[in-house]
Amino acid sequence: MTAAPRTTPARAEGPLLLGVRHHGPGSARAVRDALEAARPRAVLIEGPPEGDALLVLAGDPDLRPPVALLAHVLDDPGRAGFWPMAEFSPEWVAIRWALEHGAEVRFIDLPAAHSLATGEEPGETASGPRIDPIGTLADAAGYDDPERWWEDAVEHRAASADPRAPFAVLAEAMAVLRETYGDGGHPRDLIREAHMRQQLRAAAREFGAGVAVVCGAWHVPVLDGKFTVAGDRALLKGLPKVKVELTWVPWTYRRLARRSGYGAGIDSPGWYGHLFSAPDRPVERWMTKVAGLLRKEDRQVSPAHVIEAVRLAGTLAALRGRPLPGLAETTDAVRAVLCEGSDVPLALIQDRLIVGDVLGEVPDAAPAVPLQRDLVRAQRALRLKPEASARELELDLRKETDSGRSRLLHRLRLLGVGWGEPGRARSTGTFRESWRLRWEPELSVRVAEAGVWGTTVLAAATAKAESDAAAATALGDVTDLAERCLLAELPDALPVVMRALADRAALDTDVAHLAQALPALARTLRYGDVRGTATEGLAEVAAGLAERICVGLPPACTALDAVGAAEMRTHLDAVHTAIGLLPEPDGAAEMRTDLDAVHTAMDLLPEPVGTRSGGLRARWSGVLARLASRDSVPGGIRGRAARLLLDDGRVASEDAARYLGLALSPGTPPADAAAWIEGFFGGASGGGLLLVHDEVLLGLVDGWLTGVAPDAFTDVLPLLRRTFAAYEPGVRRTLGELVRRGPDARAGYGDAAPPGFGSGLDAARADAVLPLVALLLGRGGSNNLVEVGS
Repeated sequence: MTAAPRTTPARAEGPLLLGVRHHGPGSARAVRDALEAARPRAVLIEGPPEGDALLVLAGDPDLRPPVALLAHVLDDPGRAGFWPMAEFSPEWVAIRWALEHGAEVRFIDLPAAHSLATGEEPGETASGPRIDPIGTLADAAGYDDPERWWEDAVEHRAASADPRAPFAVLAEAMAVLRETYGDGGHPRDLIREAHMRQQLRAAAREFGAGVAVVCGAWHVPVLDGKFTVAGDRALLKGLPKVKVELTWVPWTYRRLARRSGYGAGIDSPGWYGHLFSAPDRPVERWMTKVAGLLRKEDRQVSPAHVIEAVRLAGTLAALRGRPLPGLAETTDAVRAVLCEGSDVPLALIQDRLIVGDVLGEVPDAAPAVPLQRDLVRAQRALRLKPEASARELELDLRKETDSGRSRLLHRLRLLGVGWGEPGRARSTGTFRESWRLRWEPELSVRVAEAGVWGTTVLAAATAKAESDAAAATALGDVTDLAERCLLAELPDALPVVMRALADRAALDTDVAHLAQALPALARTLRYGDVRGTATEGLAEVAAGLAERICVGLPPACTALDAVGAAEMRTHLDAVHTAIGLLPEPDGAAEMRTDLDAVHTAMDLLPEPVGTRSGGLRARWSGVLARLASRDSVPGGIRGRAARLLLDDGRVASEDAARYLGLALSPGTPPADAAAWIEGFFGGASGGGLLLVHDEVLLGLVDGWLTGVAPDAFTDVLPLLRRTFAAYEPGVRRTLGELVRRGPDARAGYGDAAPPGFGSGLDAARADAVLPLVALLLGRGGSNNLVEVGS
């Protein structure tokens, strides 16, 4: 190919045009060499001109890449764009060179004020068929992998005697592509390139020929030559514009690997960073890194393994006709030698080294919204450093530092800044929390957005909670907000949320909504005890909700279809758990006086003896008893209510057997009976062990199942399979053995126990656990069962 004169960047009378690939270490080294040779007076870089004032910070040792320029609309921070740079980015190398050598450095791309006004991220353009310049050149060279072609043509290229030569060759290739494909499906680039030419002309008038331009190679052919000033002005005339703010924010290698935003992502930023920073023998140094990582994971890797892996990588490169081993060759060698053919450790290497979890740092001098600065102060005070890699954090809320960390994370979640996600604590106590933390660059935008609510994390979270409470229309949303306010310790917001909660609760008559709201309130009260937060008003609302549920739940459970019954059964479990957490409120007796009249007027079955007194839990037991006894209630709900009564000791096993016998009587439709079995024995409630140890219940289920008609058996089989599939394998195996022996065999043992079972309760062995239980309950070494349970 013959280079067009306008695309040759080596002309002495014109600017030095250095076309690069964003985030390419080979391009970065070539840019450094070309700038050292040319020594320009001014360096122009593809980027938003509003960032010129921030370029001086690139010389601050506390600004450590990867970082990104963040631009956001002043009154709408959610409209934002990023310009990321890594240590091996040609743009970053050019900025550092200019600052170190006293050269003028500027950005020349289309201003962010225009690009963000159109709602497009940097580097993203309108629709249409697009071409990948690197992919097209790789295809022309006979490569099926653009990354491999780029490595062979650029990354593994030996240093040239003329530092400008590689840029001239690449500019020539891009000129052919532009002549063939025009804008390549990127029409917005025409406007960007017009602005670049305007900036280039202005720099040429100011600095003469001593100007160097570092930009994407795709733009080089159109930055010099036949374009007129009038034509460029016409392209730029009338562009929409918004007010923007810019700052530096930390970036991550993992974010560089995503193909979105300005500069298409790269697949292996960790590998590229290694190629750029390794002074010599990059393959040997890489294999040493891999070996060190595997040794930390307790894998046996010797120096002989490393030597053999380096040798194999070189052999593979020679067989494939490559000048040096690339990532593909080193990965194949690592898999074969260091990982012994397994892809499991290779996945770790891919995550930790090839991609990497490096997080950049930004100095305090960088502009930031007040909320961001307050967040940084809180992070330092709590010793909670943002990290790019995910990590687990266990908090003990009894410790002041951990309690502060919990408050900060909960407040950020309320503001929509998802730095941490709550996990399942290793301890079931309420004084422990588990979090999974990972800082993503996009969270800087979320912090900027949240800045409209206040200048500190506490003030912003309070204002946001009050606004959400006023806007919430569903009772469940308000109860969830109340729980989050308590966890975040927002004392000023809690009264506002409580008023909204009382208003919604008074107006909402849907039992399902009330049932959804109560668990969150119960959790809130439970955490309030641990955190020392005043929750008296919340307790009154929760008690009122619970009483209303007790009144409205039985009628709401009648005439439900299968889907509605399944949903109501879920509510039943949640309410049962919540009522177990609620304290008995003061004045509950007065509440019950009015509600008793309502219960008397309802056409319900009599409550068991003792449920009219004894507080909220006793009243709830009466509700469960009515649900378990009403034929109009779906079988799944009746079975579940009976099981909850049995677990709470409100009914004896004989009464549970009676409930089961009625549910499995011949007059009950098989599908309804199967649903009852699923409600009573299903889920994670230990129904399998109940069948193992209660032969009466097992015999009833076995007898019913054997009597189901063949045509009905097909209908009930999915329910039964779902129920019994949830049991542990050992439980299923024991049940199968008991059923195989049959009722006669089980009864034939008399006083002797069946194989695998004890002959009876061994009181001495059971009592052996009492000292440990007493210790756990803080009762010292007492063996007195009554004392322990008191």
